[in-house]
Amino acid sequence: MLTLIGLLTICSLVVLLLIGRMSPVLPLIVVPLLGALAAGFGPEAISGFFTDGIGRVTAIATMFVFAITFFGVLQDTGLFRPLIGGMVRLTRGNVIAVTVATAVIGMLAHLDGAGATTFLLTVPALLPLYKQLRMSPYLMLLLLALGAGIFNMLPWAGPLGRASAVTGIEVTELWRPLITIQGIGVVLLVALAALLGWREQRRIAAGKADDEGVLVETSSDLHEPSAEELALERPRLLWANAALFLGVLVSLFSGVLPAGYIFMIGLCLALLINYPGGKAQMQRISAHAPAALSMGMIILAAGSMLGIFTGTGMLTSIAQDLAQVLPAPLVGQMHIVLGLFGLPMELMLSTDAYYFGLLPVTLEVVGAQGVEPASVVYALTIGNIIGTFISPFSPALWLALGLAGLDLGRHIRYSLWWMWGFSLVLFGAAWALGLF
Repeated sequence: MLTLIGLLTICSLVVLLLIGRMSPVLPLIVVPLLGALAAGFGPEAISGFFTDGIGRVTAIATMFVFAITFFGVLQDTGLFRPLIGGMVRLTRGNVIAVTVATAVIGMLAHLDGAGATTFLLTVPALLPLYKQLRMSPYLMLLLLALGAGIFNMLPWAGPLGRASAVTGIEVTELWRPLITIQGIGVVLLVALAALLGWREQRRIAAGKADDEGVLVETSSDLHEPSAEELALERPRLLWANAALFLGVLVSLFSGVLPAGYIFMIGLCLALLINYPGGKAQMQRISAHAPAALSMGMIILAAGSMLGIFTGTGMLTSIAQDLAQVLPAPLVGQMHIVLGLFGLPMELMLSTDAYYFGLLPVTLEVVGAQGVEPASVVYALTIGNIIGTFISPFSPALWLALGLAGLDLGRHIRYSLWWMWGFSLVLFGAAWALGLF
């Protein structure tokens, strides 16, 4: 009975997260509560489950609130704009250089871990250039999505935070082994961008249309920042902000302080350096508070969910029954199989459903076979994360499609196989390095 209630609870949660008719916070809180009540647990027991679950994710939620605000403030100062704008201008007229620069720009723009910011910075700047050179805008979106996917492994980007909330492993500990995978991904992406640029150059020279048709030339200029954006920029403090950014990254890598505290200190320094005065500082905090609080609330809600799933024994019961049903050789390799098909699952599962619905069950199933939780996280994350911005459940992707005037179906047809192949190569590299 506990297994049945657990499966119904998880399925209901996943369905509600997929439908997207409400904030993820609501189903993450309400559905597990109803499941616990249906399983016969009273308020006293549920209170204990809640306390245990919240205790596991408080540090992670803190890190996200301050990390998102910190990187938002650095974006306000214009720290990354000169680099991105300079690369765009240097590549004019050379198709291969444009594709390579697009890949690099996509990674740099995603240093703050926010998909919406990535596309707001890059699509308006690059689209006129692609039009002038008659290059496919779907190629641009593919390269930006791949670059953002690689840098989505950063601890403040979201997926690792969710995995940390589920496993209880400190997010920077999960990230450190992934740095090598990110480095491999950067090299592979630059090589792939050059290959796709060469292919695109041949297509343009031959006067052939791709599936989306050849775009006519345009004389549109590069995107320029608005007056409000310019007022917030601090070009004279560029090097101070760059040093602060580098210092925060080094501190995270070394683990000298907890990640949340590092971002607290970094945010204070960023505000003091760039926006002296209480009113200006509160305006910057208020500007980024919605995104920061939204992510923090999701993590806290997920903590309550996991506390109930763990405390009631639902996950353990489901795992035990699955282990009896699945073929014995498959039980201990379930995370590998799911990782191999992780990217296509992006078309069916949202990020929340993937990490809060699929990951906990997988951990319970393979954990009984002696598989370490970190190995499960790496298999599912590496197999899935490259496809973040091909998913119809990604709000940032819809923003990118709107900015570029593109169609989701064509984006999926153009990008899916390249993304999945890229993901499998990274998956193989991680396997060779012993991550799972």
